[in-house]
Amino acid sequence: MAGQIERCFVRIAEGQVHLRSSAGSASPDAASKSLPLWMVHASPASSISLVGLMTELAKTRRVIAPDTLGNGDSAAPAVPSPDIGYYAAASLRVMDALGIERADLYGSHTGAHIVLEMALAQPQRFGRVVLDGIPVFSASEKADLLAHYAPAIKPDSFGTQFHWAWHFVRDQGWFFPYYRRDAAHLCGIDAPSSEVLHTTTLEVLKSIRTYHLAYRAAFSHADRERLPLLRLPALIMADPRDPLRSGVALAASLLPGSQHCIVSGVKDDAGRSEKGARIAGFLDAR
Repeated sequence: MAGQIERCFVRIAEGQVHLRSSAGSASPDAASKSLPLWMVHASPASSISLVGLMTELAKTRRVIAPDTLGNGDSAAPAVPSPDIGYYAAASLRVMDALGIERADLYGSHTGAHIVLEMALAQPQRFGRVVLDGIPVFSASEKADLLAHYAPAIKPDSFGTQFHWAWHFVRDQGWFFPYYRRDAAHLCGIDAPSSEVLHTTTLEVLKSIRTYHLAYRAAFSHADRERLPLLRLPALIMADPRDPLRSGVALAASLLPGSQHCIVSGVKDDAGRSEKGARIAGFLDAR
């Protein structure tokens, strides 16, 4: 069915990579004017977190969103401590396996770091880049996040991983960072819905042994040095509910010529529509 989100697997050296995609519901003539959009999700879940936005963007173009290695239903990284460059190279190999020669890029949070490195590694393959909630932390913030945010978790016979994952996901909706559970770090938004909490927790549990690797790669990324190297048209954005929205202006200052904005979030259909329209408008302004 046109516009429907489909699921499939593709094999690369590390194993099978799971992805969601849609051929789009636009007319063939309209679709031919748009590059496919390669979308990379935030940590810690999977491309399931992008389904709402994918549905909006699939109205005008083809969209593809893999689960990053070690997340969701994708195989684990082949190295013990992958960096963002590794995740970017793996994503490029997934594109190769699918026969996608050129695309636009969208990345959220950890995914924003990954698509930045994809664009720097092979700029000739990409048109425009959307960085949604790219964090630009200070050295001290990065050290604190690396020490506390994403601990390595191993399943045990008491099932403590289930309890941990539930509260990890829940508290991310209330605090940033989630382990600073006090009034000063309240996000000031509603808790995740029971459906979002359930779905996201399941995705984290699927990859409980490896979920932390992408987080640690993002927290170690030299984003302040790498952002100014991007030469493609870029939109830096965030939702007003995003705890990383404060980094938008700083990231934009590091990337002269980029556009930046705060747009409505994805809490409801109207918010998803506004966000999708803002992204589509940027991508189509060639």
